[in-house]
Amino acid sequence: MKMHKPLWLAAVVALGGLVWSGHRSATALAQTAATEARPAMTVTVARPTRDTLPLLLQANGNVGAWQEASVGGEVAGLRLASVRAEVGDRVRRGQVLATFASDSVEAEHQQTRANLMLTEAQMEHARAEAARARSVADTGALSRSQIDLYLTQEKVAVAQWESAKAAHAATALRLRQTQVQAPDDGLISARSATVGAVSGSGQELFRLVRQGRMEWRAELTASEVGRVKAGTRAEVTTAAGLRLSGTVRAVAPVADAQTRNITVYVDLPRHDELKAGTFARGQFQLGQSSALTVPAQAVVVRDGHNHVFVIDATSHKASQRKLVVGRRVGERVEVLSGLKAEEAVAVQGAGFLNEGDLVKVVP
Repeated sequence: MKMHKPLWLAAVVALGGLVWSGHRSATALAQTAATEARPAMTVTVARPTRDTLPLLLQANGNVGAWQEASVGGEVAGLRLASVRAEVGDRVRRGQVLATFASDSVEAEHQQTRANLMLTEAQMEHARAEAARARSVADTGALSRSQIDLYLTQEKVAVAQWESAKAAHAATALRLRQTQVQAPDDGLISARSATVGAVSGSGQELFRLVRQGRMEWRAELTASEVGRVKAGTRAEVTTAAGLRLSGTVRAVAPVADAQTRNITVYVDLPRHDELKAGTFARGQFQLGQSSALTVPAQAVVVRDGHNHVFVIDATSHKASQRKLVVGRRVGERVEVLSGLKAEEAVAVQGAGFLNEGDLVKVVP
C-alpha cells in the first residue's frame, strides 16, 4: 500500500513537533528546578544567648511641684505700690516681691515712738520719786500712805512704758509687713498681685514652688506598688523628651477612689525644662535577672505578633516561629517562649523572609 506524498510529509512534521515539544518541556522543567533550588536571600544567623537584664517596672504619671507656698500680704487696707517679681522668676529667701504704700503706717510708727519716749521719761521720774521715798521711809519724814503712793506711781509708769514699747514694736512689725518677702528659695509659678489694688490680710499675691523642686507622681496598681519602696531608682522621660534620674521619696498610703491606682512620689533633680502639670513616663529599676535573648533585628512583627525565622542547619530553609517576648534592652530582646536555646535564627535579612524560603547563610 502506497502513501501519498502529502500525507507522508504531514506525519514527519507532526512527529518532529512532538519531539521538539518534549525537549522544550524538559528544558523548562530543568530551568524551574534550578530556579527553585536557588537561595531566595543571603542572611546572617545567631543563636539565643543567656544575658543579665535589668528588672524594670513601667509607669505613667505627671510632673508636679514638690511643695507650693502661697505668698500673701499680712496687712489689710493698704494699696499695693509695686510688684517686683514675675512668673518664672527664681527668687531667694527674704527677697522683696512686692511693696504696699506705707505712709500711714510710718506715721503711726512715729507716733508710737514718741509715746514710748514720753512714757520712758515718766517712768524714770516715777522711779526717782520712789527711790527717795524708800530712802526716808525709816526717818518718818513721809507718811506710810505717801510712800505707798510713790511706789504705786512707779509701777504704773513702768506698765505704761511697757505698753508703749509693745505698741511701738507692733507698728514696726506692721511697717516691715508692707514689704512682701519670699518665704523660701524657689520659683514663682503664679502671680495675682496688681499695682494699685487694695488687698485683704492673707490674700494670695504669689505662688512659689519651694526650692524649685519638682517630682514625678507615678501611678501604679495595687499589685505593682508592692515592688517599689522609698529609695528605689527611677528613669523618667518627659513629654518634651527630657530624660532624668530620680529616687522614690514616698508611696501614698491610700489609693485614688476613682482610678484605684496608688501614687508614688519620685524626687527629680532641678532642671529649667521641667514644667509642673505635664505628662511623663518612666520605669522603676527593681534589680536584675537572667534571660534568654535574641538580637532585636531578628524579631519581625507581622499581623500584630512577634516572629523569628529559624534556619535549619541542613536544608537552610527558613521556618517562621511565633514568639512571646519580654524586656527590650538596647539591641537585645528577651524571649519568654517560642524558641529553644540551640536554634539558630536569621538576623540580617529576617524582615524579607517568608515561610519555607531557602537562604544562604554567611558569617
